Formats: sequence, C-alpha cells, structure tokens
Amino acid sequence: MGFIMEFAENLILRLMEDPIERDRKFREHVYATKERTKKTLEMWSYPIRPYGFWTFDRHNAQLFWDPQISQAPGRRDPYDDLLNDGSSSS
Repeated sequence: MGFIMEFAENLILRLMEDPIERDRKFREHVYATKERTKKTLEMWSYPIRPYGFWTFDRHNAQLFWDPQISQAPGRRDPYDDLLNDGSSSS
C-alpha cells in the first residue's frame, strides 16, 4: 500500500507546477507588460498630425467647392458682399 501512495504522491507532484517557476514567469510577464505600457504611453504623448494639418487645402476643398457649404453663415466671406455691392453700383 505504501508503494501506491508513494507513486500517487510522485505523480501528483510531477503534474503540479513549480511555484518558483510560476512566480518567475508571472514576474517576467508583469515586467514585459509594464515596458509595453511605457512605450504605448510615450507614443500617445506624440501629436498624431503636424501643426496646421487640418488647414491644408485638401481638407477644406469641399468647403470651397460646394457653394451650399461655402456660402453658409459663418463660412461666407463678409467682403464678398462689399465687392458685389461695389461692382454693381459702378
């Protein structure tokens, strides 16, 4: 009977993972995750687009081309009315 118990104990111990090895793997995982987090936070701190990117013509082209949008209140050039009034009166 002692042989069977010894065999079962050895079998169970072989199937169980080593706690020191488990802790080492977990610690490596935590350190690697922390490094990746630092890198990600550093990348997030950089601006995605350069200064003035959204003022380029290709982003505002539709606003200039589409008369319905370009003549909307707030986008309309106030000097256009003055130029049109001045040219029609002369």
